[in-house]
Amino acid sequence: MADSPSRDVLRVKLAESILPPPASLTQRDVRLPQIPGKPLAIIGVRRGGKTSFLHQQRARRMAEGRPAESQLLIGLEDERLVGMKATDLGWMIAEHERQFPALGEGRELSVYLDEVQLVPGWESLVHRLAETRRMEIFVSGSSAKLLSREVATASRGRLMEVLIHPFSFREAVRHAGSEPDQPWPRLNPTQRASLHGALQDYLAAGGFPEAQGIQIRDRSRLLGGYVDSMVLRDVIERHGVTNVPALRALQRHLLANPGGRFTIQKFYNSLRSQGIRVGKDTLHAYLDHLQDAFLIRVLEMHSASERQRMTNPRKAYPVDPGLIALYERPGRENRGRRLETAVLLELERREYSVAWLRVGDDLEVDFFATRPGDAPLLVQVALDTAEDSTWEREVRALEQAARVHPEAEALLITQDPTPPLRALSKPLRWMSATEWLLG
Repeated sequence: MADSPSRDVLRVKLAESILPPPASLTQRDVRLPQIPGKPLAIIGVRRGGKTSFLHQQRARRMAEGRPAESQLLIGLEDERLVGMKATDLGWMIAEHERQFPALGEGRELSVYLDEVQLVPGWESLVHRLAETRRMEIFVSGSSAKLLSREVATASRGRLMEVLIHPFSFREAVRHAGSEPDQPWPRLNPTQRASLHGALQDYLAAGGFPEAQGIQIRDRSRLLGGYVDSMVLRDVIERHGVTNVPALRALQRHLLANPGGRFTIQKFYNSLRSQGIRVGKDTLHAYLDHLQDAFLIRVLEMHSASERQRMTNPRKAYPVDPGLIALYERPGRENRGRRLETAVLLELERREYSVAWLRVGDDLEVDFFATRPGDAPLLVQVALDTAEDSTWEREVRALEQAARVHPEAEALLITQDPTPPLRALSKPLRWMSATEWLLG
């Protein structure tokens, strides 16, 4: 086991930890829980912007007039800190307060611990500081070790989670310098047309910050590397996966069929027909691992019956619409599924719990979304409704769902920027995807 870093190294790291934050980071639209005294765990997919989000929080507080020494951001993925223990990290924070005694005179210290999973025993340190000291605490880390369910277990309810997805559509146009400065109803036709075009670009490129504004070939290599890294580091290495062909087949199937109905039994049968031997329990575990790594988002069917939720097919979507292009067949661009994915992720950003809804025997609504304090939301997503078959399938399902769930708001979202030619029956409402995603 490596020795702990020397005190001199830790003091140098402390000095670096109050340097000015990086300039020109794109502001994220993320709501922080307003619960005093609760440390916040920043979780999400690799390369989705967690570290940048910590820098933004620090910069925001400094812009409000707090001194730099009150904003301590310690990046723990540093070769000089190999062998670091929780006691060393505790010493660093205490030493920082000794160097700046005014922090103990009514000025609150904000501590940001990035890649905190690299320090064994970090949970106990964070809990002690939260309970005994007056300070604001953020922790973030690789999805390999700082996952949603692990945070909940390790912290016993003492950490609040904040989920960071890649850029939303609004964040992407903000990053490009073209965010509208007026509400949608006040935009002129030229501005609206420009934003409709920007949405097409977003659905193709996705929202990973490093993927913005680069050529298609470079973007494919970049995003493909992200997926390989997530699967290798966050699933194979972390969980000791031995049946890599089965895992890779599952990963490819889910990313190649976003929003398609999926059951472990059917996939198990498919693998057996290909000569790939794997147990159904193992496939269930692999599905959980891919979801824990934030590579996919899995939806159950909405039902009051636990048994129906467990036995009906689930649906899986990638964590970013840009990943869909990696698995599309040439000439078979799935624009509808890209739009569905973007809408699902936006619902998650707006803190909805989301399921899919079956209506009758042959119809379905894409999303049934709930959020504490609000009416449920029925959302049907379509490229357009010009074809009679599309109208019959998509709109009739939404109408039937609205009758079954009269308490819900029923919303039709289309990529087509013009309203449907046929009138929607009440209480159905239409919005263009561009307007809704900018909301």
